[in-house]
Amino acid sequence: MRVGLCHCADCRKESGSAFVTFAIWPAHAFESSGEITTFNGRGFCPSCGSRLFNPGDGEVEIRVGSFDMAPTDLAPEYELWVKRRETWLHPIKDLPQFEEDRP
Repeated sequence: MRVGLCHCADCRKESGSAFVTFAIWPAHAFESSGEITTFNGRGFCPSCGSRLFNPGDGEVEIRVGSFDMAPTDLAPEYELWVKRRETWLHPIKDLPQFEEDRP
């Protein structure tokens, strides 16, 4: 459905990085296998602790870095929480920039 970058404090802390790249899929097109642990609606791998996905209202937010094979056909379409973006990171040219969440 869409791909974005998030610079919020929560995403930065959970990833240990300056931002998170995520993709949104319709819930009906998503399935997972294996054991998943959840905390506050967030899905984690119980073996390594990697953040995997968040199920939501009719859609699922998946951390792009959690795929076994890097998805080379997914590119960010917008950036969120840019008010928290590191000063040394530049906005991605021509993408919508949202100070906080999308409206």
